[in-house]
Amino acid sequence: MLFGKTIVVTGIASGIGARIGQLALALGADVVGLDVNAPASPTGEFVRLDIASAAEIEAVVKTLPARVDALCNVAGVSGVSGAQKTLAINFYGLRALTEAVAPRLREGGAIVNVASIAGYGWRANLERAKAFVAAPGFPDIAALLVEHNVPDGEGYPLSKELLLLWTQQAAHQPLFRGRGLRVNAVSPGPVTTPIFPEFRKLFGDPRVDDDIARVGRAGSAADIAPAALFLCSDGARWINGANLPVDGGLEASINATALGF
Repeated sequence: MLFGKTIVVTGIASGIGARIGQLALALGADVVGLDVNAPASPTGEFVRLDIASAAEIEAVVKTLPARVDALCNVAGVSGVSGAQKTLAINFYGLRALTEAVAPRLREGGAIVNVASIAGYGWRANLERAKAFVAAPGFPDIAALLVEHNVPDGEGYPLSKELLLLWTQQAAHQPLFRGRGLRVNAVSPGPVTTPIFPEFRKLFGDPRVDDDIARVGRAGSAADIAPAALFLCSDGARWINGANLPVDGGLEASINATALGF
């Protein structure tokens, strides 16, 4: 279902992004990989991009193919570098890149955002999430964090809450809906990528170990890539504004605990 398609993948250098790029190539797609670091082994065409830079986004988008079938937004950081940097990369940079790439996406094309089970609390924190998402472009993130009293260590879950809310909003915004572009998300649970130890540092071993125990094992990049590429394919042509948990059942288990069923 991907033969002959052109797919842009951010975070191509490692982890989930690298596996998505490899699998897309194996399924017949042409891949353009974007990352601040070069991949260890070539995975299609590579273009360096610091996604936290508005100027670099503008310059890099001009070099992309005139017609793109899908954009996989995978690049992200764990949050150990602080909330300001985390939001700049995981949400505001991702959004800016997506809006810039949108005119190059063919009608009926796809955008897939890699969110996280860490964004589970977006409903409970809806008003805060709405305020951050409403800030256009690259806003004064430091001021927003102070205004909403966000501790530095909460940057990662907040970034994924914003991404899940925006995914649903974007699915109905004229920039995307006007040309039939689908905007969806996948939400992994604990995945053994190169930054997995940073999540243990950020959330603590007890929480991470509990999440793994709920579903039997940690995931791998190979567990996430097929789901993301399915959403890129024409097989998902009537899926829009959705979040697909790819977590071994972790969200279901958390729902059962939180809601008491």
